[in-house]
Amino acid sequence: MFDSTQNFTSAGEFDSDARILMNGLIQMGSKTPLMFGTHMFNINGTQRRYGWVQCSRDITSEECRTCLSNMLDDVENCCMEKRVWRIFSPSCVVMYETQPFLLAGTQPDAPAQQKEKKRKQKDTILIIIIVVTAMVVALLAFSTFYYRCLERKKDEKEMQILDAIFSPDETNNEENVNSDLPMMPLSTILKSTHNFSDKYKLGEGGFGTVYKGVLADGREIAVKRLSKTSVQGVEEFKNEVMLIAKLQHRNLVRLLAFCIEQNEKLLIYEYMPNSSLNFQLRDLVKGAQLDWKQRLNIINGIAKGLLYLHEDSRLRVIHRDLKASNILLDHEMNPKISDFGLARTFGGDQGESNTMRVVGTYGYMAPEYAIEGLFSVKSDVFSFGVLLLEIISGKRNNRFYLSEHGQSLLTYAWNFWSEGKGLELMDPLISNSCVPSEVLKCIQIGLLCVQDNAADRPTMSGVVHMLGSDNVTLPSPICPSFSVGRSTNTIEGGSSSNASTSVTVNEITLSEVLPR
Repeated sequence: MFDSTQNFTSAGEFDSDARILMNGLIQMGSKTPLMFGTHMFNINGTQRRYGWVQCSRDITSEECRTCLSNMLDDVENCCMEKRVWRIFSPSCVVMYETQPFLLAGTQPDAPAQQKEKKRKQKDTILIIIIVVTAMVVALLAFSTFYYRCLERKKDEKEMQILDAIFSPDETNNEENVNSDLPMMPLSTILKSTHNFSDKYKLGEGGFGTVYKGVLADGREIAVKRLSKTSVQGVEEFKNEVMLIAKLQHRNLVRLLAFCIEQNEKLLIYEYMPNSSLNFQLRDLVKGAQLDWKQRLNIINGIAKGLLYLHEDSRLRVIHRDLKASNILLDHEMNPKISDFGLARTFGGDQGESNTMRVVGTYGYMAPEYAIEGLFSVKSDVFSFGVLLLEIISGKRNNRFYLSEHGQSLLTYAWNFWSEGKGLELMDPLISNSCVPSEVLKCIQIGLLCVQDNAADRPTMSGVVHMLGSDNVTLPSPICPSFSVGRSTNTIEGGSSSNASTSVTVNEITLSEVLPR
């Protein structure tokens, strides 16, 4: 298609120079992304002419250049005598004008391009909003689903606990626990503790918080409340409920009831007005009132309680977390072993077992348990030996090495014993009330209990016999090389003891319980 309107004023205006200039414009325009070009020419040095070339964008750059060049060749056949001409084809356009087509520096369809750019920006923003919204909705849906699954698992776990507690024990043909251990309504517990008031708080530990409660009939109770973030889980809760209900001994704390209601897991014990042995030993005033007769009574009571667990109960029980803070004292200062959440039972003639999950407290663990995960009744014997030396010295093993001595209580006691200075280990607070021969015998028994080799340690029946006999000949202990000192490494899942707190492996232990 040709469109020519004005004749040239003089022949030969569209000469070779003009053709060269238009050819240059074609070369330039065909290579641009828009396949477009416009330029101003000076003809004969005085006249301005304006060229325009453009191709459709459905052809290649080379096809565009060929199309434009062919159309420029057609000028000689149609428009040599015209001042202004335009040649159109479906794929390209060539124009030659005396007036500028557009303002300098602009491009064709600039407003349309700007609109297209804005439209694309809006589309991009819209897509981002849609994607983000979809992700948020999906995340909320997943969170809701996950939370409901957790809640459902909690409910199922609680039902499993109840089923296990109230169903018969098929292995031992025992009757269900319901007849021995009742459930106490949550409303009764809330009323007795004034809705778990801080004024009634006795202590706090890995399990949760312990509160004092007073029932309507005036009985005092201790309520152990499993915290929502407790490291001691429902398995330990179930273990304690099922185990302690089957154990009855004057030197074991008595579990009165339990409660599983409204996501609360509670254990209700008899209240111990004199707190724990740990509290009595660390308090200077209380320690001064704890004379040798009372301390010896506590030693004997703990030994008899352990003997019952190991040999005389319906189940053979290994406590696994025997320590001063788990020995509670009643109104007459009689000791009662508590906290059976980590206890394990043996059946028949089974004597030992091992575990990949070492739990307990630094300073009280037998070496074979701390290092190899192997536990037996002799593991409790080791812990008892540490307790015995703590009661005599008034010092706590898991903090002793931080003192000026720079060693564990076990090596400290051995050094005195091996040098014939055993009485120097004794707590000065009992120097006026002690019987030296009894103190020395107890130190020797304690050192026998903490020997490295489990086979060298006595059984609890042997310990009770040695404590109760004045004529028995005691074997000589071997120096304990295993101790928790400055170089102690962390045992699986736990932390080393420090100066400010008694650390428990996996932190499954109850902190100090204070009387109110």
